[in-house]
Amino acid sequence: MGLRLLVRTLSELCLTAGALIVLFVVYVLYWTGVRADDAMEREIGRLQQQWAADRTAGAPAGQAPGGAPPADGDPQAPAAPTPGAGPDPEAAVPAPGSGAQHRSAPAQGGTGGTGPRPGAPFAVMTIPRFGTGWAKPVLEGTGTDLLKRGLGHYAGSAGPGGTGNFAVAGHRRTYGDPFKDLPALRPGDTVVLTVGAARYTYRVDTRPYRTLPTDTAVIDPVPAAAGYREPGRYLTLTTCDPEWGHSHRLVVWGHLESTEGLSPPAQAEPKALPG
Repeated sequence: MGLRLLVRTLSELCLTAGALIVLFVVYVLYWTGVRADDAMEREIGRLQQQWAADRTAGAPAGQAPGGAPPADGDPQAPAAPTPGAGPDPEAAVPAPGSGAQHRSAPAQGGTGGTGPRPGAPFAVMTIPRFGTGWAKPVLEGTGTDLLKRGLGHYAGSAGPGGTGNFAVAGHRRTYGDPFKDLPALRPGDTVVLTVGAARYTYRVDTRPYRTLPTDTAVIDPVPAAAGYREPGRYLTLTTCDPEWGHSHRLVVWGHLESTEGLSPPAQAEPKALPG
């Protein structure tokens, strides 16, 4: 009798533990994505309402964090990258959601302007390679809670269209999987940022580059590992690697190809298609 009771108790404990594990997996794989998708949609909705209100009031919509947008036809884009110097092993790229910030110089988005407040959304990113419905808000900072609501702009990096390196982090898995398909990006693909009445189109220059978390040089104003040698208007996208881990980082670089004004207010649908 005692043995049967012991076996039955152990069986029930195993079933309970199994059920809890299944529920946890469902939460991580499904429910965090549902909540994150809903949060991102709300952030985009708020941005579009704010942009519409700014235009109605005559406010200058579309100014990049840290300064004014560049003039059309002057993106200062580099030529196609060539194999560059190795990364700086003495710095550290924060993991998406770690709450840490980059240690580089102040934002280089131009002159004047105060930029968005920490945690606030200020742009919508679209990447045609990821599908026509892919659109994510970009918020200021890379904290844990912030990346549950969208992509995070590395504090201290350039603003959209600004001289320097506009650097953005995003989760690869969980919380909406925004950068799940980052490994699919190829040179020639486009990344489009909509900021109020301005649209910035970046052209991807590199295949995904795998590096260590200590390599903050990848978000320097002139990231040498991308093959860039001179100041320009660059883009860096980072996420964790492997897909379900965070021992490394995946990095993609690009350069600003064009800037255009939009009227009526933008709806975050890019004109550019993958090359």
